[in-house]
Amino acid sequence: MRKSLDSLYLASGVLAAIFLALIAVSILFQIVGRSLGLVVDATEFSGFCLSASTFLGLAYSLRHGAHVRVGLLVDALSGSWRRLLESFVCAVSAGVVGWLCWCAALYTQQSYEYGDLSPGLIAAPLWIPQLGITLGLAIMTVALLDELYRLIRYGRANYIDNDSGSLE
Repeated sequence: MRKSLDSLYLASGVLAAIFLALIAVSILFQIVGRSLGLVVDATEFSGFCLSASTFLGLAYSLRHGAHVRVGLLVDALSGSWRRLLESFVCAVSAGVVGWLCWCAALYTQQSYEYGDLSPGLIAAPLWIPQLGITLGLAIMTVALLDELYRLIRYGRANYIDNDSGSLE
Protein backbone atom coordinates (compact mmCIF):
# COMPACT_ATOMS: atom_id res chain seq x y z
CA MET A 1 0.00 0.00 0.00
CA ARG A 2 2.84 2.40 0.87
CA LYS A 3 4.42 1.96 -2.56
CA SER A 4 1.09 2.58 -4.30
CA LEU A 5 0.48 5.78 -2.34
CA ASP A 6 4.00 7.05 -2.97
CA SER A 7 3.53 6.31 -6.68
CA LEU A 8 0.24 8.23 -6.64
CA TYR A 9 1.89 11.26 -5.03
CA LEU A 10 4.80 11.10 -7.46
CA ALA A 11 2.47 10.82 -10.47
CA SER A 12 0.52 13.80 -9.20
CA GLY A 13 3.74 15.79 -8.84
CA VAL A 14 4.89 14.80 -12.33
CA LEU A 15 1.53 15.87 -13.79
CA ALA A 16 1.83 19.20 -11.95
CA ALA A 17 5.30 19.70 -13.46
CA ILE A 18 4.01 18.84 -16.94
CA PHE A 19 1.22 21.40 -16.66
CA LEU A 20 3.75 23.96 -15.44
CA ALA A 21 5.92 23.22 -18.49
CA LEU A 22 2.84 23.59 -20.72
CA ILE A 23 2.45 27.14 -19.43
CA ALA A 24 5.96 27.91 -20.64
CA VAL A 25 5.21 26.28 -24.01
CA SER A 26 2.04 28.34 -24.44
CA ILE A 27 3.96 31.53 -23.67
CA LEU A 28 6.59 30.56 -26.23
CA PHE A 29 3.84 30.02 -28.80
CA GLN A 30 2.54 33.51 -28.09
CA ILE A 31 6.02 35.01 -28.49
CA VAL A 32 6.69 33.18 -31.75
CA GLY A 33 3.19 34.01 -33.01
CA ARG A 34 3.68 37.71 -32.35
CA SER A 35 7.05 37.74 -34.10
CA LEU A 36 5.39 36.12 -37.14
CA GLY A 37 2.47 38.55 -37.03
CA LEU A 38 -0.05 35.95 -35.85
CA VAL A 39 -2.47 36.34 -32.99
CA VAL A 40 -2.04 33.45 -30.60
CA ASP A 41 -4.13 33.80 -27.46
CA ALA A 42 -3.07 31.13 -25.01
CA THR A 43 -3.98 33.06 -21.87
CA GLU A 44 -6.99 30.90 -21.12
CA PHE A 45 -5.05 27.70 -21.78
CA SER A 46 -2.29 28.92 -19.45
CA GLY A 47 -4.88 29.56 -16.74
CA PHE A 48 -6.21 26.03 -17.12
CA CYS A 49 -2.69 24.64 -16.84
CA LEU A 50 -2.00 26.82 -13.79
CA SER A 51 -5.04 25.51 -11.92
CA ALA A 52 -4.17 21.90 -12.78
CA SER A 53 -0.55 22.40 -11.77
CA THR A 54 -1.50 24.06 -8.50
CA PHE A 55 -3.99 21.45 -7.36
CA LEU A 56 -2.14 18.39 -8.64
CA GLY A 57 1.00 19.56 -6.86
CA LEU A 58 -0.65 19.79 -3.42
CA ALA A 59 -0.19 16.18 -2.28
CA TYR A 60 3.35 15.91 -3.63
CA SER A 61 4.30 19.12 -1.83
CA LEU A 62 2.72 17.96 1.42
CA ARG A 63 4.52 14.65 1.24
CA HIS A 64 7.87 16.41 0.87
CA GLY A 65 7.31 19.00 3.60
CA ALA A 66 7.13 21.91 1.15
CA HIS A 67 3.88 23.46 2.39
CA VAL A 68 4.13 26.61 4.43
CA ARG A 69 3.51 25.75 8.06
CA VAL A 70 3.28 28.09 11.00
CA GLY A 71 4.52 25.91 13.80
CA LEU A 72 4.42 28.45 16.62
CA LEU A 73 2.03 26.43 18.77
CA VAL A 74 3.05 23.00 17.51
CA ASP A 75 6.75 23.65 18.09
CA ALA A 76 6.04 24.75 21.66
CA LEU A 77 4.43 21.39 22.43
CA SER A 78 6.15 18.07 22.86
CA GLY A 79 5.30 14.42 23.13
CA SER A 80 1.68 13.34 23.15
CA TRP A 81 0.31 16.91 23.10
CA ARG A 82 2.15 17.68 19.89
CA ARG A 83 1.04 14.39 18.36
CA LEU A 84 -2.56 15.09 19.39
CA LEU A 85 -2.53 18.59 17.89
CA GLU A 86 -0.90 17.39 14.66
CA SER A 87 -3.48 14.62 14.41
CA PHE A 88 -6.33 17.06 15.00
CA VAL A 89 -5.00 19.43 12.33
CA CYS A 90 -4.59 16.58 9.82
CA ALA A 91 -8.10 15.28 10.54
CA VAL A 92 -9.71 18.71 10.19
CA SER A 93 -7.66 19.44 7.05
CA ALA A 94 -8.67 16.12 5.51
CA GLY A 95 -12.31 16.91 6.27
CA VAL A 96 -12.13 20.40 4.75
CA VAL A 97 -10.20 19.30 1.66
CA GLY A 98 -12.49 16.27 1.25
CA TRP A 99 -15.52 18.56 1.37
CA LEU A 100 -13.91 20.88 -1.20
CA CYS A 101 -13.22 17.84 -3.38
CA TRP A 102 -16.86 16.79 -3.13
CA CYS A 103 -18.03 20.29 -4.13
CA ALA A 104 -15.52 20.45 -6.99
CA ALA A 105 -16.64 17.03 -8.22
CA LEU A 106 -20.28 18.12 -8.23
CA TYR A 107 -19.37 21.33 -10.05
CA THR A 108 -17.33 19.40 -12.61
CA GLN A 109 -20.22 16.97 -13.15
CA GLN A 110 -22.65 19.85 -13.64
CA SER A 111 -20.31 21.52 -16.13
CA TYR A 112 -20.17 18.26 -18.06
CA GLU A 113 -23.94 17.69 -17.98
CA TYR A 114 -24.79 21.26 -19.02
CA GLY A 115 -22.04 21.46 -21.63
CA ASP A 116 -20.47 24.58 -20.12
CA LEU A 117 -17.85 26.17 -22.35
CA SER A 118 -15.08 28.61 -21.51
CA PRO A 119 -15.81 32.19 -22.58
CA GLY A 120 -12.50 32.77 -24.40
CA LEU A 121 -11.51 32.53 -28.06
CA ILE A 122 -11.25 28.77 -27.83
CA ALA A 123 -14.53 27.45 -26.44
CA ALA A 124 -13.21 24.54 -24.42
CA PRO A 125 -15.47 22.37 -22.27
CA LEU A 126 -15.01 23.62 -18.70
CA TRP A 127 -15.18 20.17 -17.16
CA ILE A 128 -11.73 19.37 -18.58
CA PRO A 129 -9.77 21.95 -16.53
CA GLN A 130 -12.09 21.41 -13.56
CA LEU A 131 -11.14 17.74 -13.59
CA GLY A 132 -7.55 18.66 -12.68
CA ILE A 133 -8.79 20.60 -9.66
CA THR A 134 -11.05 17.77 -8.53
CA LEU A 135 -8.35 15.14 -9.00
CA GLY A 136 -5.78 17.25 -7.15
CA LEU A 137 -8.14 17.75 -4.22
CA ALA A 138 -8.94 14.02 -4.11
CA ILE A 139 -5.26 13.09 -4.00
CA MET A 140 -4.62 15.75 -1.34
CA THR A 141 -7.42 14.28 0.79
CA VAL A 142 -5.81 10.85 0.50
CA ALA A 143 -2.42 12.34 1.42
CA LEU A 144 -3.83 14.04 4.52
CA LEU A 145 -5.53 10.83 5.63
CA ASP A 146 -2.25 9.00 5.00
CA GLU A 147 -0.41 11.52 7.19
CA LEU A 148 -3.08 11.17 9.89
CA TYR A 149 -2.58 7.40 9.83
CA ARG A 150 1.20 7.85 10.16
CA LEU A 151 0.72 10.22 13.08
CA ILE A 152 -1.59 7.80 14.89
CA ARG A 153 0.43 4.70 14.08
CA TYR A 154 4.02 5.93 14.27
CA GLY A 155 3.73 9.21 16.14
CA ARG A 156 5.32 11.28 13.37
CA ALA A 157 4.06 12.54 10.03
CA ASN A 158 6.06 12.28 6.84
CA TYR A 159 5.75 16.01 6.16
CA ILE A 160 7.59 16.63 9.45
CA ASP A 161 10.38 14.22 8.52
CA ASN A 162 10.80 15.90 5.13
CA ASP A 163 10.36 19.50 6.33
CA SER A 164 12.66 21.48 4.05
CA GLY A 165 12.02 24.83 5.68
CA SER A 166 13.06 23.96 9.19
CA LEU A 167 15.03 26.62 11.07
CA GLU A 168 16.59 24.11 13.43
